[in-house]
Amino acid sequence: MKNLPLILLCVVAFFFIKKRFFDNTDYRNMLSNGGIIIDVRSEGEFYSGHIENSLNIPLGDLASKLDQFEDKDQPIITCCASGMRSAGAAKILSAKGYTNVVNGGGWSSLDRKIKN
Repeated sequence: MKNLPLILLCVVAFFFIKKRFFDNTDYRNMLSNGGIIIDVRSEGEFYSGHIENSLNIPLGDLASKLDQFEDKDQPIITCCASGMRSAGAAKILSAKGYTNVVNGGGWSSLDRKIKN
């Protein structure tokens, strides 16, 4: 049991590395098929830099603003600063019945993936 923190750290690091370097999600295709990007950072973080045409809905406000997304099959990409809050946002959306939700991770990394 004394190795549990180390094991947990390794698991978290694995998923971070996997998402950052081995992500084969076709984000451009999702966007061209009517997809949207929801940036769940705070308003201040969003205005310091963001992906063009992304929507800013802070994570704490997301559950109360879901009624504006009527099509539960619409492609939705969540992003934040590092991917942690956007993972939570993706889980909230999936739990509310949205079927085509992807955690895009950090916004700057996602922006590069969309532009390349």
